[in-house]
Amino acid sequence: MHKILKYTLYDLSRSRWTYFYFGFYLLFTGALLALSGEVSKVVISLMNVILILCPLIATMFGIMYYYNSREFVELLLAQPIRRTDIFIGQYLGVAISLSLSLLLGIGLPFLAYGLLRSAEIWNFFTLIGNGVLLSFIFAGLAFWIALSHDNKIKGFGIAILVWLFFAVIYDGLFLLLLLYFRDYPLEGLSLGLSVLNPIDLSRILVLLKLDISVLMGYTGAVFQKFFGAWLGIGLSVLGLLMWILVPGLSMRRIANRKDF
Repeated sequence: MHKILKYTLYDLSRSRWTYFYFGFYLLFTGALLALSGEVSKVVISLMNVILILCPLIATMFGIMYYYNSREFVELLLAQPIRRTDIFIGQYLGVAISLSLSLLLGIGLPFLAYGLLRSAEIWNFFTLIGNGVLLSFIFAGLAFWIALSHDNKIKGFGIAILVWLFFAVIYDGLFLLLLLYFRDYPLEGLSLGLSVLNPIDLSRILVLLKLDISVLMGYTGAVFQKFFGAWLGIGLSVLGLLMWILVPGLSMRRIANRKDF
């Protein structure tokens, strides 16, 4: 697994899309810092970008890398190498590569702006941590989908639909549910439904850490009411870690059973 991970990282380090992803965050963050001049405002602005862009890019990178390296994987499968080592190694390589691009692209402008002397340093780490967790979650979902579907077009379609569901459709359905059953107590249900969406969990985690009551929304307010800020943050992180674990275990199960 270690050797496959190193090869995947080396392979992605030569990809122009990796540099484009890094360059986008570098220029965008630098522009926001130059225009705003306040680290706290830039963190809030980047939150909205990361919550949408990180899942999308991780999904597309994961699905593309799996299908494009299919012949190489078939060659590896003919060798005395465990299947789980191959796919988990590739998955970790993609997720780590995206996380490093995110960390360097956002971190370098903040460091140049004096982040280490700023009171917002822990809010910055919360933002970056969310981006890293979302990268691992959606790269895992992408590999899970790709392993489950040999047809490339079908795999791409399902991956885009999964991202669209979590990023857009889920919130719309959730609001309709709250509106339709507004006469009933829905606090417990809203907590359970929030855990089922990693993007919502990430948003709640950042807002609880920043303590922005105006932007909390219904689910963030419920989290703060029931658990408080710090316990809510801990539960959000635990939920996101579970979202990393479940696709990883599913990939392992499919890889061991699938007849390639």
